[in-house]
Amino acid sequence: MAIYREKDIFERRNAANEAKKALLERFKAKPAADDPAVLARQAERKAILEARAIREAEKARLKQEKLAREAAEKAEREAIAEAARLAAEAAAAEEARRREAEEAERIAIELAEEAARKAKRDARYAARKARVGRAPPGFSAR
Repeated sequence: MAIYREKDIFERRNAANEAKKALLERFKAKPAADDPAVLARQAERKAILEARAIREAEKARLKQEKLAREAAEKAEREAIAEAARLAAEAAAAEEARRREAEEAERIAIELAEEAARKAKRDARYAARKARVGRAPPGFSAR
């Protein structure tokens, strides 16, 4: 079995220095801004951003077209509904006018019949008044 041994201060200092050196080497190994690989990556990122912008613009255009189409369809549906409502109102008004005309005609006929009955009654009354001095039929005045 291995025995655990603590690192002393010198070993820890050397490990920290080696880590710093490794980090510095990684930073120095990084390519410069004018390196063809860096320029290629930048161009690729720029192309990706441009493609994304084009896709977003196309998406926004399609959305606007859809909204415009939906607004036109809604306006068309509302126009059809308004036309149907106006036609129904016109039909209802025509029906009301027809009923009023029928009612006026019925009232006129009823008034004419009532006038005829009154004229007949008045004629009977006048005839009875004309017979006032005479004896009724079947009655003898002895």
